[in-house]
Amino acid sequence: MSQPVEQNYATGRRKASTARVYLRPGTGRIIVNKRDIGVYFERESTRLIILQPLEEVDAVGDYDLYINVSGGGKSGQAGAIRLGICRALVQANPARRSALKARGFLTRDARKVERKKYGQPGARKRFQFSKR
Repeated sequence: MSQPVEQNYATGRRKASTARVYLRPGTGRIIVNKRDIGVYFERESTRLIILQPLEEVDAVGDYDLYINVSGGGKSGQAGAIRLGICRALVQANPARRSALKARGFLTRDARKVERKKYGQPGARKRFQFSKR
C-alpha cells in the first residue's frame, strides 16, 4: 500500500475569485487549473504576486503547489492564490506566521465591486443635472 502524501490545504479569496491551494513537499512546481503557472498567468506581474509569500519565507523550491481557482479576473485570482499559499505555509509551519503577517499577506482584502444603483449610470456616478 502506498504512503499517504503529506499536504496542506488552504482557501484564499479576493474580489470574486476563490482559490483552493494544495501545498506538498516537492521541487517547486506550480500547477494552476491543470496548467503550468507560466501558461495560465501570462503577465509577469501576476506571477510575482503569487510567488511573494514563498520568497518571503525562503521556500521557493521546497514545495509543489496544485491550485484550483475560479471566478473573477486574473488579478483577483492572483490575489486569491497568494492568500491561499500564505495560509497553507502557516499551516505547514506556524513559525512563518509572524513574517507573513508583517508583510500583510494574511489579511483578506475585503474590497469588492459596489453594485450599480437604479436610476444612475453606475454605482456612484449620477446623470448630468440640468436646471432648465
